[in-house]
Amino acid sequence: MNDEDMSHLASPATFIGADAQLAADISIQLEAVERRLYVVTEQTRKLPDTTSKHLLAAGGKRARPNLLLLTARLGEADRDEIIDAAVAVELIHLASLYHDDVMDDAPVRRGAPAAHEVWGNSVAILTGDLLFSKASGVTAKLGPEAVTVQSETFERLVLGQLNEFAGPTEDADAIDHYIQVLADKTGSLIATSAQFGVMFSGADQALAEPVRIFGERVGIAFQLADDIIDLTTNSSVSGKTPGTDLREGVPTLPVLYVRAAAANGDEAAAEVVGLLAADLSSDAALESARAALAAHPVTARARAEAVRWANEAKAALAPLPDGLVKESLFAFADSVVTRSA
Repeated sequence: MNDEDMSHLASPATFIGADAQLAADISIQLEAVERRLYVVTEQTRKLPDTTSKHLLAAGGKRARPNLLLLTARLGEADRDEIIDAAVAVELIHLASLYHDDVMDDAPVRRGAPAAHEVWGNSVAILTGDLLFSKASGVTAKLGPEAVTVQSETFERLVLGQLNEFAGPTEDADAIDHYIQVLADKTGSLIATSAQFGVMFSGADQALAEPVRIFGERVGIAFQLADDIIDLTTNSSVSGKTPGTDLREGVPTLPVLYVRAAAANGDEAAAEVVGLLAADLSSDAALESARAALAAHPVTARARAEAVRWANEAKAALAPLPDGLVKESLFAFADSVVTRSA
């Protein structure tokens, strides 16, 4: 479940309406972030230098730096610390992708072969560790509070992976467990990105918590929307085979909902559960299961839940002053749940 990667999602900077100047300013800063990423990941030996830049060179929307640069507009966005903070969050994100692809045995990332496919699991894992160390070095320059936030974020990223692997305990609610995994694995770093923008721009620090909450809730909404896309979107649009999560046995929200409905006596849901439990290695079996789940009301319910989280994200921004930043964040939250890829 490669859920940390929002590279195909349009960035917050694209939702600023007619304000071309703001778009241009953010683009200039993103170029500075990009240059700094290459400098920070520079290594004297060929192998670590090549592997460290593998996913960096593959591109991506840099959604987290974009979000940070946008929330920095609540203060003085031209501070040097802003670029460093943006570099740090992107390095953490890139590092997590190396590890995630090994755990998921994912063959491709951002259109390029995953690092473990090229150099093997050990090199991919060590490269992720190397990038985490580089992120820590950049964050350390931002001060002890930044280090604390980063360490807490890193802990949540790891716990999210571990808890996803372990699954819910017998006395835990499976849906609550799933939402917490999404909050940790995806929401936590997006939240930190938004928070850092306020922290290092000299903005009113009372705004740091609202944007942090916004980021975490947007991350959850993003992943819940991904669950729907996997079921309902044509592969030519989404770029992945519909039903991939089903074949891999990922307990997405529609799956959790349909299992709960079956347990409560819903016969149609029980039929869907039976299809999901079958051997889905053939395309025909996968398509039957996918179509049945997509047609069941639980999928519409899951879509509504994604929208609810996006709306909760927007509600967290009530303390922010009206203006382009707030409008852009609202539009970003909406785009997360209306996209088709």
